[in-house]
Amino acid sequence: MARITMREAISQALWEEMERDPKVFIMGEEVGVWGGTYAVTKGFYDHFGPDRVRDTPIAEAAIIGAGIGAALTGLRPVTELMTINFAFSAMDHIVNEAAKLHYMFGGQFVLPMVIRTVGGGGRQLGATHSQTPDAIFAHFPGLKVVAPGTPADAKGLLKAAIRSDDPVFFIEHATLYQTRGEVPEGDYIVPIGKSTVQRPGKDVTIVTYSKMLQVSMQAADELSKEGIEVEIVDLRSLRPLDMDPVLESFKKTNRAVVVEEGWRSFGVGSEIASRIYEEAFDYVDAPIKRVAQAEVPLPYNRKLEQMALPQVADVVKAVKEVL
Repeated sequence: MARITMREAISQALWEEMERDPKVFIMGEEVGVWGGTYAVTKGFYDHFGPDRVRDTPIAEAAIIGAGIGAALTGLRPVTELMTINFAFSAMDHIVNEAAKLHYMFGGQFVLPMVIRTVGGGGRQLGATHSQTPDAIFAHFPGLKVVAPGTPADAKGLLKAAIRSDDPVFFIEHATLYQTRGEVPEGDYIVPIGKSTVQRPGKDVTIVTYSKMLQVSMQAADELSKEGIEVEIVDLRSLRPLDMDPVLESFKKTNRAVVVEEGWRSFGVGSEIASRIYEEAFDYVDAPIKRVAQAEVPLPYNRKLEQMALPQVADVVKAVKEVL
């Protein structure tokens, strides 16, 4: 297997799917001539041409609205929103149309559409450009929400998303594009809605996803030096949410820490903790801990920004507390 960056893995998935299926096309701000804000679509415009790699105006509602129309008429659009923060400008199209049309028309239509977007903080982009509102989009039935934490999963999940007949909200973390990992070549698919154990352990279960997978893995390395072996379950998809590996791990360790980058209130961690309490209460040996971003708009100042975001030390502390 080749060891490549997450940027390369995502680009590879897009390229392979566009070669495989002529109905797949890309549209978004600066995806064409410029090659994408994060260089994911560099070279696509020259190879596939302007009909299949379409630069759009700075109008998120128009991008998503046009994508919905294209999907309803038989194409498979991959729409790109420069950041997840701009998705709020297209919120009605995303949650009231894309997520609901299949259901509202009794299954007469399918909506094979991917919304690629970039989330997360850590790049000093200020409070309005650094949010992690993943839980908001996962709240709506009818919309699949995917957030990979490794290059291999990014490739496999994006290919699965493009082939899905349902709308998929695909979240790429802004600071993971340079992360390297082994990625299978060729037609590699990771099913949407399947959590996985990324690191086996016996003492505490850490449940996490996206950028916080990397933070949790670093924390696990630190804890291992003290003889504490944590098991890390990577959700990968927030909707559908696969709790089976989480519950199986928790029944073995009897303790859990949920790590997310979003705010603690009303977040992914709240949902995971509630489901563990509801479905595995007899196995609880300690209160479930949640590690999340500080409850403030993310500061621009680098030191303050890092203070607000979950760090390795926060995960280590939480694990020791549940022990």
